[in-house]
Amino acid sequence: MNEIVPGELQMKSLKSLTQAVYILYALSYFTGITAIVGIIINYVKIEEVAGTWLESHFRWQMRTFWFGLLWAVIGTATIVILAGFAILFANFCWIIYRIVKGWLNLNDNKPMTF
Repeated sequence: MNEIVPGELQMKSLKSLTQAVYILYALSYFTGITAIVGIIINYVKIEEVAGTWLESHFRWQMRTFWFGLLWAVIGTATIVILAGFAILFANFCWIIYRIVKGWLNLNDNKPMTF
């Protein structure tokens, strides 16, 4: 399999796009909908970052979205028994951690490790 390495200008653009997705995820706590825009960007652009170190960031972002959504649903469903508040708080902390860790690694031009 021959991997096509994107040019420097394209990589800079893709890095900016990856940073924008982290921003969209962070803003979703205030707007509620920007994470949906972020996940759509992840799925639309995943092939462009395939084979680069940015692919690990896209996968990190996608997992953050889907697992965060899963735990938000579980937390909301269990609010009645009060366990939901702890689940939602833990989910909030976990998502913030993943956004910050991803953003810092992106800034340092490092791939995400799983």
